[in-house]
Amino acid sequence: MANIKSQIKRIGTNRKATERNRAYKSELRTLIRNVRRAVEAGDAEQANAALALASKKLDKAVSKGVIHKNQAANRKSSIAKLVNSIEA
Repeated sequence: MANIKSQIKRIGTNRKATERNRAYKSELRTLIRNVRRAVEAGDAEQANAALALASKKLDKAVSKGVIHKNQAANRKSSIAKLVNSIEA
């Protein structure tokens, strides 16, 4: 355990940030899972709605520093391909 006051504060701050990031990443996984389920069900309308929400949340996660912008771009591209595959 740290002895320095500022380091004790940093440990608390880091713990809070870690919990916040974990929750955000969990939400992102859930949203991407919803897109995949809609695609498997063949429901184009629901898939497009889920894709829009997931893309928005991925962009938000990048702006908050939760994930890297390239990771978000790769995930958005991946789920967009899935959604486009059921429309074709």
